[in-house]
Parts: sequence; C-alpha cells; structure tokens
Amino acid sequence: MANLEKIVEEVSKLTALELSDLVKQIEEKFGVSAAMPVMAAVGAPGGEEVAEEKSTFNVELKSAGGQKIAVIKVLREALGMGLADAKGVADAAPKIIKEGMDKAAADELKAKLEAAGATVELK
Repeated sequence: MANLEKIVEEVSKLTALELSDLVKQIEEKFGVSAAMPVMAAVGAPGGEEVAEEKSTFNVELKSAGGQKIAVIKVLREALGMGLADAKGVADAAPKIIKEGMDKAAADELKAKLEAAGATVELK
C-alpha cells in the first residue's frame, strides 16, 4: 500500500499534458484502454434499454488546421497554457486536450477552437 501511495503522490504533481502522456504510455505498455465503457440501464417496461446520458466529456484536438497560430492562442487562453505547451499540443494532434468537462464547457471550448480553424471532437 505504501508503494501505491507514493505513486499517487507523484502522479498528483503532474500537469494535465503529462497525465495524458502517462495514460497513453500505460495503454500502449499493457494493451489496455482507459476509456470508460458506456453502460446501458435496463429499467423501462418491456425490457427496453435506456442509454445513460454522458455527463462528462473529453475534448480532443483532431487537427490544428491551417491556422495553427490562432489555435495556439485559443489553447493558451482557454486552458491557461504557456506558449511552448500550447504549440506542443497543437503539433501533437490528434490529442485529448481537456478531460472531464461538463457538456456546456466542452461545447464552448470546441466552438472556440473550431472558430480558430481547428478540427475538434467531443468524446
């Protein structure tokens, strides 16, 4: 248990971008996926399945597009990144740039990035 606590302590010091890279490395090393499965709830009469509505979203930058400088500016402003971090994210597309956002915030970030010329997907 002490080893796990040390690992959790170290992970809590990482930035969002470092966490994203860590997750990708773990997925590749162990052949697993960190994506949460979408569960369907059975409760409607007649045995109909009712899908649960997603409450959190990940914003994935698919492509920075032809206006990369404008996209970098939006990333810096919206996510509080430095210039080098924002450029790194734009260059690394496709990449998850923000995880666990509510629907309204995710849509707002997506709209800002698309207005700057990026291709964005909510997951």
